[in-house]
Formats: sequence, structure tokens, C-alpha cells
Amino acid sequence: MDGFTVRNGNRFLEGGGIRDTQSMTINGGTTPLQSPSATETQKSFADTLKDAIGSVNELQKASDKAAQDLATGRTDNIGEVMIAAEKADIALKLMVQVRNKIIDAYQEVMKMQV
Repeated sequence: MDGFTVRNGNRFLEGGGIRDTQSMTINGGTTPLQSPSATETQKSFADTLKDAIGSVNELQKASDKAAQDLATGRTDNIGEVMIAAEKADIALKLMVQVRNKIIDAYQEVMKMQV
């Protein structure tokens, strides 16, 4: 059984900067003091956010399917169902916090005088 760990949670950061939780390298292998090479392609913020939302949606769907399977008797593994539900819950809470931070940042930018 594979629990929700930091390594598994990094699926939400795919396409972003952090790739390896052990070394905490940034930009897919470059050290934090180096800038990425010109040939390295990076995703836009919108693409990264879209991928994260899609990942949360997939976790929600998996949780719903596991609960449905438990309710209809197709599975009797309550542990897996609870883990799937908790993964989906944590992912959704994370996305809500990210959304709140984005809204706060937008509101601060809108308050700026030009």
C-alpha cells in the first residue's frame, strides 16, 4: 500500500521547479544559483496550474470510484478506500490554499498605484 508522502505529493508540482525531494534541486537539475539553459523548455504558470487541477480531479475521481466500489461490494478493502479519500481531501485542501494565495496576490497587484 502506497501512502500519501511528500514524494507522491510532488505530482502537483510536476512541470514546476522541484523535481527531487531528496536533493531539493530546482529547475529540473540545475543548482539554485544557476539559471536554466536557454534550450530548456519550461511550462507557463497557467499550464502548471492546469496540470495541478487535473491531477486533483483525477484523485477525486479515484476516491469516488473507490467509495462506489466499497458501497456496491466490489471491494472490501476499507483501508484503500480511506487512503484514496484522504489523498483526494488533502489535494483539494492544497488547491484551495493555492487558489487563495493567487487571489490574494491578484488583489495586492490591483491595489498598486500606477
